[in-house]
Amino acid sequence: MRLDKYLKISRIIKRRTVANEACDSSYVTVNGRAAKASYDVKIGDVIEIAYGSRTTRFKVLSIAEHSTKATAADMYEVII
Repeated sequence: MRLDKYLKISRIIKRRTVANEACDSSYVTVNGRAAKASYDVKIGDVIEIAYGSRTTRFKVLSIAEHSTKATAADMYEVII
C-alpha cells in the first residue's frame, strides 16, 4: 500500500492530499530515510512524522484496504 494512502486509512493524517504534501516536503521518513508518497509500506516499518517542532514515530502492525475508526488504531503502534 502507498505511504500516503496508509497514513489516511490508519487515520494518522486526516486527508490523503495532506499526507501526500507532507511526504513531498520531507516531513515523513520511513526507517530513517526520507520517503515519497509512493513508498510501499510493509509490516514492521517505522514511520516518523515531523509536526512542527515535535516528532512522532509509528510502527506498522498491519495493512488493510479499509478500516473503521475503531480498527484504525490497531494498524500501528506509537513509539516514544
